[in-house]
Amino acid sequence: MKNLRSILAILVVLLTAVAAHAQQTKVTATVPFNFVAGDRSYPAGDYSFSNNGPVLQIANAEQATSSNTMSQACESLWPSADTKLVFQRMGGYYFLRQIWVAGHSRGRELPRSHTEVQLAQNHQKSESVMLAANTAP
Repeated sequence: MKNLRSILAILVVLLTAVAAHAQQTKVTATVPFNFVAGDRSYPAGDYSFSNNGPVLQIANAEQATSSNTMSQACESLWPSADTKLVFQRMGGYYFLRQIWVAGHSRGRELPRSHTEVQLAQNHQKSESVMLAANTAP
């Protein structure tokens, strides 16, 4: 009985480690416009986006800087056909809203920034802009 518990404990640890590794997805993209993620602005450039649970790390490859923002899981009925970033364009600003990885029906969604909420309250026209991205090892 003691051996069985030990084996089960080891299996749980291994499965947890595999699940945690599977959740850490890194997506890279060249963003051709300035954008807002969370309440922070970013210049156009090459970026990598990696998540570990609710924390999304955004790294600018050209400036060798990174920052963290909160995100939450979002779901679709069907797996995403492409790895992509979804921006909301409103009032001359681009707001990063979602990150999707090809073959997955779960993505990451960022909360609306203060500026985005204000523009929406002022009835600014909104449009979705999708940008192709790549997954990185």
